[in-house]
Amino acid sequence: MLVTGFPIRRLCVGARMLVMPVFLIAAMTLDATNSHAAASERVTTGAEVLASSGFGGLEGLTVGLVTNQTGRVGDKHLADLIHLVPNVKLGAILAPEHGFRGQVEAGEKVRDGIDPATGVPVHSLYGASRKPTAAMLRGLDILVFDIQDIGVRFYTYISTMGLAMQAAAEAGIPFMVLDRPNPLGGEYVAGFVLDSGLQSFVGQYPIPAVHGMTIGELAAMIKGEAWLAGLADLDLRIVEMAGWRRAMRWPDTGHDWVATSPNVPTFYSAVAYPGIGIIGESGLANEGRGTDAPFTVFGAPWLDAKALVLELGALGLPGVRFEAVRYTPRSIAGVAANPKFLGREIDGVRVVVADVATYQPMEVGVHAMAGLVRQARAGRVKPLFSELKMLHALAGTRRFHQMLMEGTSAEAVIAAWRAEVNAFRARAAHYLIYR
Repeated sequence: MLVTGFPIRRLCVGARMLVMPVFLIAAMTLDATNSHAAASERVTTGAEVLASSGFGGLEGLTVGLVTNQTGRVGDKHLADLIHLVPNVKLGAILAPEHGFRGQVEAGEKVRDGIDPATGVPVHSLYGASRKPTAAMLRGLDILVFDIQDIGVRFYTYISTMGLAMQAAAEAGIPFMVLDRPNPLGGEYVAGFVLDSGLQSFVGQYPIPAVHGMTIGELAAMIKGEAWLAGLADLDLRIVEMAGWRRAMRWPDTGHDWVATSPNVPTFYSAVAYPGIGIIGESGLANEGRGTDAPFTVFGAPWLDAKALVLELGALGLPGVRFEAVRYTPRSIAGVAANPKFLGREIDGVRVVVADVATYQPMEVGVHAMAGLVRQARAGRVKPLFSELKMLHALAGTRRFHQMLMEGTSAEAVIAAWRAEVNAFRARAAHYLIYR
């Protein structure tokens, strides 16, 4: 490994210039084009680059670490490694939704506490406050963000990142992002761009549902596009990965999957999540919560699964096949205490990802929802969407619901987002680090 010094990355942003110090970028001869990457082709994460440098750039600083169970360097947690560095002090851990160890169910509050391994205070960013407070940042010299995201607008870790960036700017301290792969890759972008007026914690930024950026690239765009107030003078530092390319999805990275949240235990749950997650969150059907494979199956008591499987299979959607199943959602402590249709055996459709490289989760989700809506309306199911506000929030627009209710074809729904996705791609190109 050849480690360079402290280069400055400059990205042109319209008429502005965005300057990002990039610490200790490792130049490695890695090739991970094969979908079963060998150990020598393994992508090096930003956390691994930082650790291999001896935590250069953090010397003499008291660090606040925004992280969870995914913040790992090999078989060690980054918090444990920083705690052992003689000239760096780990001053605080700040935990997002699901908690520092990732064992809190979706939507449940995360509590403050003390990390028993390091003795460091753990502050909740999913409790009384979702933004680091001045008290949390007292005595800190820098905030470091290291969380494995899954590349979806409504997965809340990127909202936590933006609010932490704001807090760092207000405190006058740098914000360092340790970049990690986008599990869905950097080429697939799909879904409606968030409409103005629908901003929430499950949708902070005007980006498509699947945005195709790494967290480092997205942090640069949040700052450069001024999507949150007060970031103009933020000292944003991005520790880049080595060996990652946009065509890679998770299996190409050479990394084992660490559950990013209780209901995303595998990469297959993550890659299916964008499309199937909306089905469940809208209240239309069960989305596999209460099973061992969330988001890879969906079902309802009124569903004619065999008919829908035939309908979806006839579409020839790339990288996927569908199977009719019966399953019973159960209560799983810390994962899904009360899933939809708890304890009822229901008909369902299993989504089998046959080719990771070509699978299109948003398109699959739209076709599945269109079929579900047709069957539900024919069966006079009411209410059709028990969580309509959440449907709007996750889809990023009220147009999606309107189209579904009007019987608009799935192909027309997908076509409706293409122009805004293309416009986003053009704007995001200014912030891309990897090719």
